[in-house]
Amino acid sequence: MADTSSNTPFWPQVRARISWAWMASAAILLAVAVLDTPQFWPSVTFAARALLNTAPFILFAVLAVAYLKATGAETLLAKAFEGRETRMIVFAALLGGLSPFCSCEVIPFIAALLAVGAPLSAVMAFWLASPLMDPAMFSITAGVLGMEFATAKLLAAVGIGLMGGLGTMMLKSSPVFADPLRAKPKVGGCCGVKKPFQGKPVWRFWQEPERREVFRSAALDNALFLLKWLTLAYIIEAVMIHYVPADAVASVLGGSGLMPILLAALVGMPAYLNGYAAVPLVSELLNMGMADGAAMSFMLAGGVSCIPAAIAVWALVKPRVFAAYLAFALAGSIVAGLAWGAIA
Repeated sequence: MADTSSNTPFWPQVRARISWAWMASAAILLAVAVLDTPQFWPSVTFAARALLNTAPFILFAVLAVAYLKATGAETLLAKAFEGRETRMIVFAALLGGLSPFCSCEVIPFIAALLAVGAPLSAVMAFWLASPLMDPAMFSITAGVLGMEFATAKLLAAVGIGLMGGLGTMMLKSSPVFADPLRAKPKVGGCCGVKKPFQGKPVWRFWQEPERREVFRSAALDNALFLLKWLTLAYIIEAVMIHYVPADAVASVLGGSGLMPILLAALVGMPAYLNGYAAVPLVSELLNMGMADGAAMSFMLAGGVSCIPAAIAVWALVKPRVFAAYLAFALAGSIVAGLAWGAIA
């Protein structure tokens, strides 16, 4: 949620947005310009054309997320943590897969729920599903990889959330989940700690100046966020097309069976940077011979372990619970990869 009370001057805000993703894009292009000058302009034009082709999906994603944030729709998250534990797990997994809020953005919300006794099982379900899919990611994924892949990933996100939540519930008396919280949770993250709107959502947000400002700020922030990551992804894709032999990808991550899916999950967990940046990269890897199931397992395993999502969990729970979070993600991504590989 945007902090509408901020009086930070414009230029420091601009400098704050010059993240390492932009610097990485510039560094890659600089390396190409120095080491292989004829390839520089084709790489730039490839990335520009790819961004232009993706623009309608980016626009839809930006406006959808800005609307949901301006209305205060994150207050609906609390509904998932009411009632019986199994009901909480189901609703938490569904909301995690459908909500437009990143993991670190709800750290204060989750910290408060855990402090008042919300079951870790429901929180685990939400944590696992949340970084894997949201409206913006669904739009980008559908535009690049197709509606079937995006829908399958959404179902897998909810399924992994359910698996983790139910698994945590069944093992809650085990040493792994006993006394799960840190003594002094490190509340923070990439989005900072902001107080969300309280009460019911206001769907006609434009009637309130504060919410109109949130819409403007959220649209700008998300547009810059998507632009920087997709720019980096398309530049890497351009370099990968030119320099990485397709046979090498096909030999390692192609074919059928468990091994390509397992390797993709194991590689995806430490190598993954961002769910949006992964979409065009996976698209090109598929063109180079990556198996369908491996593509799914790569995106799912990496999505849960990417830095913002991992920080959100690490900040609040002890290492053994964090290890269980990663184990659920790895197992779920492999199962989903096998299922998608059999269907696709």
